[in-house]
Amino acid sequence: MTLEEQQTRIDLAAAYRLVHHFGWDDLIYTHISAKIPGTETFLINEYGLRFDEITASNLVKVDIDGSVIGNGIINPAGFVIHGTIHQARHDAGCIVHIHTPAGIAVSADRRGLLPISQLSSFIVNNIAYHDYYGLVVDDTEREILKANLGYNPYLILRNHGLLTVGNTIPVAFMNMYSLQKCCESQVLTDLDYVNLISNEILEQVFVRAKTYNSSLPQELYPKFREWQALLRLLDAKDSTYKE
Repeated sequence: MTLEEQQTRIDLAAAYRLVHHFGWDDLIYTHISAKIPGTETFLINEYGLRFDEITASNLVKVDIDGSVIGNGIINPAGFVIHGTIHQARHDAGCIVHIHTPAGIAVSADRRGLLPISQLSSFIVNNIAYHDYYGLVVDDTEREILKANLGYNPYLILRNHGLLTVGNTIPVAFMNMYSLQKCCESQVLTDLDYVNLISNEILEQVFVRAKTYNSSLPQELYPKFREWQALLRLLDAKDSTYKE
């Protein structure tokens, strides 16, 4: 096993444990996948394991066509969604998909995610939507999913849940952290009296955030530092994800 694969396994297992820590998991369902750098293969969870049982060693390696390399069983629905995006987006180093009550509630709202907070102002201009067509267990949805996602980092699957993409595991995870927090805030808000952030301000925030983040070295990049803080939390709680 290469050092790149081993590190990807450790980081991906950490992401699964963090999803469990925040209460975003759904028994044995939903997935986080990560591409092994320099390859066309990716890692995903063993079908049937809880997220708190995921370790670096029990992640399953899958090729771009959905064939398991080595041992393990994967959920076919997980491959259809994740495999489609990994094939379409060469920048998709990691994909996070969850079914949380807040995320499902916003996904069922015709208005989608609303600009009601500073955090949502970073997201609403970068989010895509994909309508619900039933269980994703065959290839009929793949082209529609690719077209709807485009190159956005955030996707709301209507009547289904949330999905984020990142070039690395920390970026994809922190994208989901932000999207989930926005959904939680929205379901707690009386939308009949909400103060929406204007389009002018939204555009200003988008430009400023993009300019600011692009000027920072990796060690000061917010998502990198946030991820390091979460790893410290996880290591203090239970470091068996590295096994």
